[in-house]
Amino acid sequence: MPASLSSAKTAAALRTSARVSVESLLVLLAASVALWLLGRMWSIVWPLIVGLLLTTLTWPLARFLRRRGWPAALAASVVTVVFLLVVTGIVALIAVPVASQSGELADGVVEGVQRLREWAAGPPLNIGDDQITSSLDTAVARVQDSIGSMVTAVVTGVSTVVNGVVTAVLALFLMFFFLKDGSRFLPWLTRQLPGRLATDVPVVAARCWETLGAFVRSQAFVGLLDAVLIGIGLWILKVPLVLPLAVLTFVSAFVPIVGALFAGLVAVLIALVSNGLTDALIVLAIIVVVQQLEGNVFQPMIQSRGLGLHAAVVLLAVTLGGSLAGIVGSLLAVPAAALVAVVWNYLREQLSEPLREPEPEESHSGATVAS
Repeated sequence: MPASLSSAKTAAALRTSARVSVESLLVLLAASVALWLLGRMWSIVWPLIVGLLLTTLTWPLARFLRRRGWPAALAASVVTVVFLLVVTGIVALIAVPVASQSGELADGVVEGVQRLREWAAGPPLNIGDDQITSSLDTAVARVQDSIGSMVTAVVTGVSTVVNGVVTAVLALFLMFFFLKDGSRFLPWLTRQLPGRLATDVPVVAARCWETLGAFVRSQAFVGLLDAVLIGIGLWILKVPLVLPLAVLTFVSAFVPIVGALFAGLVAVLIALVSNGLTDALIVLAIIVVVQQLEGNVFQPMIQSRGLGLHAAVVLLAVTLGGSLAGIVGSLLAVPAAALVAVVWNYLREQLSEPLREPEPEESHSGATVAS
């Protein structure tokens, strides 16, 4: 007959399960409250995050200057000015060639529209000018009917642009102060925390800082890889504005999903109006292939090595972040997962017990028996 269950062991198991369940619910409640507070303070938290990411990108130069004896304030000022000059140069590198060829591109757009109209007028569509005019009149009527919603959208867009400018300015100032006083943070934090926290928290903060730096470097490398591969394809097809398009591809790599779509759309449009439909389709195929290689091969491999995360974890983190918080969630998903891994690994190190060495056996006479 099977042995009967022990009532004492069953009660103990139920109590343990209940205690673990209550503790898990409390942890989830605390995490929910923390996320709610984070959302309420997002206007401050987002510039802080952007400032930290920019600091990880510019800190090597500031550290180099400070090791050469430069004062902290001077090194931070020079690095900030150099960063602004680089950003301005990138914008000029994109804007100047586009402006110099704007007339040519406009003529190409008009010609492309005319070609599209002629193609639609022939078989198999056989769309006449009267049908096209009717469709345009219908479109204009719908635009007039929805003018109120369009104004609202424009106002919202202007508000978004203003918020973006304010965020960029705040992030730039925060980057300067992080470069100037960032090295004092961990010693200050050590003095403020009591007991064991004075050791644990600075160590975790230093590891998190290294992880953020690895993320920014890996993202920059992936963007450079995209820019080189797509730029080579555009150069082979003799598409104009190759260098601005390559720079735009590199910059857009830091904005997941939307950045790649925007850069790809611009490249395909320029190829269409300058080289024709065939080259535009080839450019589209090149961009799709490169983006698939980046999203499924290059980025997971590079970030998994630099951040200590498996490639599958990187893919799942980006998917989850995008579904929860859109573009911002996709941008922050990988570094957030890496920081969680850093904290978890440190906790596991501290909670794991060191292996005990086996004690030597002793004989009855007290002599140690050799193993």
